[in-house]
Amino acid sequence: MTTERFYPVSEQALLIEFGQAPSEEIRLAIRQFTEELDQHRFPWLVEYIPAFTNVTLLFDLQYFRDERDPHAVIEEEVSLILSAKQSDTHSKAIHTVKIPVCYDEEFGMDLDEVAAHNGISKEEVIEIHTSGHYPVYMIGFSPGFPYLGGMSEKIAAPRKEKPRPKIPAGSVGIAGTQTGVYPMETPGGWQIIGRTPLRLFDAEQNPPALLKAGDSVEFYAISKEEYDRLKES
Repeated sequence: MTTERFYPVSEQALLIEFGQAPSEEIRLAIRQFTEELDQHRFPWLVEYIPAFTNVTLLFDLQYFRDERDPHAVIEEEVSLILSAKQSDTHSKAIHTVKIPVCYDEEFGMDLDEVAAHNGISKEEVIEIHTSGHYPVYMIGFSPGFPYLGGMSEKIAAPRKEKPRPKIPAGSVGIAGTQTGVYPMETPGGWQIIGRTPLRLFDAEQNPPALLKAGDSVEFYAISKEEYDRLKES
């Protein structure tokens, strides 16, 4: 059972902390809470931002013009939902997204480095990476960028000492014990081991991001030919 704490972080924001360190229990508690927010959206709620151990609620201050401290009012209302969810273990099935990745040398710029760092072969890195089930803890850094947990320490690797000025969209990287995917071309310091032809962020779509906090990701290996075919489709 998680114990939540509330922290006003600005005039129009309230942070709800579910724990101090990321865990599966906290991830599921956050997921259940955000599902409840989606189903019964408060009239004062502008947006919610889930992270590794907390959710930040952004609210419309104008809604509370005639009220006492809006943070206190929101805490009372939200506490009712959280109390009810503590005894409700039912939740929707986790949405799992399967992401194809081409680990060819053209795309896996740091695959050799990751393998050497862990004293294993490139083939073993790929096998371990594609055998994992990765929870999406949060979306951040750039639009649609998923921070994924659950990666095996057998393929963990430190960030680059000198970040690259440009990482191609779709690049799959490793940083410490985390893995993630760059949705668009940006600077970055993660170790790049492959690339997916899928678009993780498209402003023209609704929702624009392929993934959201609470989802689960599975990677599977594809050939360069399959990558090109999917990229063109």
